[in-house]
Amino acid sequence: MVKIIKLEKRIENFQLDIKRLFLQEKKIHGLIGKNGSGKSTLIKLITGLMRPDQGTIDYGGLKSTDITFTTQRPYMLHDTVYQNLIYPLKLRKKMPVKEEIEKWLDQCGLAGKEQQFAPSLSSGERQKLSFARALIFKPKLVFIDETMANMDAESIRSFQTIIMEIQKENPITWVIVSHQPAHIDGLCQEVHLMEAGRHLFSGTPKEMGYFIKEGYETQWSY
Repeated sequence: MVKIIKLEKRIENFQLDIKRLFLQEKKIHGLIGKNGSGKSTLIKLITGLMRPDQGTIDYGGLKSTDITFTTQRPYMLHDTVYQNLIYPLKLRKKMPVKEEIEKWLDQCGLAGKEQQFAPSLSSGERQKLSFARALIFKPKLVFIDETMANMDAESIRSFQTIIMEIQKENPITWVIVSHQPAHIDGLCQEVHLMEAGRHLFSGTPKEMGYFIKEGYETQWSY
């Protein structure tokens, strides 16, 4: 379990202040909130891309090499699709397995494009490559920050299937950030609501629906 206690971070006029937030292991979590609520800042703090001003993050035994994330605008190395895909394995000194590489290329619709210059891929293809790159080394904690936003419905269903298959075979912990309810409701077991840098509520999607209906104004419809 990842435990976030009294975490604070100020960025210009924005203040993140998380009193207490727990991420149960081997669950699919949803992180929701309006633009500017602090979702991306929180992810950067948990993944170590940003240092908190104060507070603690207890990773429950996870190492930095167990954690990964994807973004809405993923960075592509100025190299081939293949080299981008195996980059996390290189960092962790793991040998690429041909069958695994082929499986991921096929699942993401990139079979036959191994030698293509990765930055020349379409926006949707870069998202798919980023998703495969994040999972190829078998992480234990994955943050998906709006990665599905630019994908078509078929690609979204494909990735949701991949996530569910992983959870059946060897479950890991996921945190999915999205402004689109369809990406959260049918997939996540626990949802965390943020507003103005604060954590307001955690619960099942059904419990979140009750919370919102009781007075929280949001663009989300449950």
